[in-house]
Order: sequence, then structure tokens, then C-alpha cells
Amino acid sequence: MGFDEALESFPKEAGIARYGEPREIAELMAFLVSPAARWLTGTAIRMDGGEVKAV
Repeated sequence: MGFDEALESFPKEAGIARYGEPREIAELMAFLVSPAARWLTGTAIRMDGGEVKAV
């Protein structure tokens, strides 16, 4: 499988509908630097479209 084929098939195989958009990352960053996130400390936020399944 070539790079282009892998790039196309990954979302389907990973169970996600699509790749994330840069705007979606920017929206999280805007939240993290806003006063609304002042109680959010010491955490890792995974933005993977649900690729990693966890409880």
C-alpha cells in the first residue's frame, strides 16, 4: 500500500469519519487560553476524532 492509499484508508480503518481540521485544533487552543479553562490543570487532551477508544 502506498502513502496516498494509506492516507485515504486510515480514517475508515480507525473508525473515524474524517481527518481533523486545523480550525478544530485552534478552537481547543482558544478555549485553553480563555478564562473558561482556568480550573483545567495537569491534563492531556487527546484530539483524535475517537480513534483511541477509552473509558
